[in-house]
Amino acid sequence: MDTMKILLGATIALLLGAVGLSWHGMREGTKDASSDEIARLQKQVEELRLEQDRLQLEKQKQQLMASEPVAPPVSSAERDALRAELAAKDAEIALIAEEKAKAERDAKVNQDEEGLLGQRDLEKSDSELRRARLIGDALLMGKVRELAGEEQSGFFVIVEVLMPENVQTGTILAIRRKTGIIGQVKVSDITPEGAIANIMPGYGDFKPQPGDELILPPQ
Repeated sequence: MDTMKILLGATIALLLGAVGLSWHGMREGTKDASSDEIARLQKQVEELRLEQDRLQLEKQKQQLMASEPVAPPVSSAERDALRAELAAKDAEIALIAEEKAKAERDAKVNQDEEGLLGQRDLEKSDSELRRARLIGDALLMGKVRELAGEEQSGFFVIVEVLMPENVQTGTILAIRRKTGIIGQVKVSDITPEGAIANIMPGYGDFKPQPGDELILPPQ
C-alpha cells in the first residue's frame, strides 16, 4: 500500500508540473509556441491521466483482495480427529481382511477333514487302499545305491542310508515303488559309506534297482 501512495504522489506531481509548464508557456507567449509543442504537452497530460487511472484501478483491486475472507488454518485438534478417523478406517479394513482369510482357512480345513474322513471310510472296506496309503506315507529310511553280487553266489544291495538312527544291523527295510512294496532286504553290515543288505526271499524273482526307496515295512 505504501508503494501505491508513492506512485500516486509521483503521478500527481508530474501532472502538476506539466500543467505548470503549460501555464508558464502561455504567460511567456502563446503566440511563440508551436502546434507540435502544444500537442506534445497535451499527449503527456493524457498519458499521465491514463497512468493515474491505472494506478487507481490497481489500488481498488488490492483493496478488494485485502477484504476477501481468508480460510482459517486447520487446528491441531481437527488434524488429530482426522488422523484418528483414518486409523479407525484402516483398522476396520484390516479386520475385514483377517476375517476373510480366516473363513478361507476354515473352509479349506473342513474340506481336508471331509476328504480325510472319506478316505478313512473307503479304507474300512478296502484294506489294500489303506495299505497303499500307509506305504505312501512311510518315512524314507534310505535308497538303493547299487545292486552287487552275482547270480550264483547271490545278490546284495548297497544302501544309501538317509536316517542312520533308524537303520542298524538286522533292520528289515521294504523296497517301495510308488505305493507298493516289491520286496524286502535285511541290513547285514553298516559302513561309513552306507549299509549292506541281503535280499530276503518271499517276493519272487525281482531285482532291486538304483533309486528304489527303502522304508520300514508298514504293520
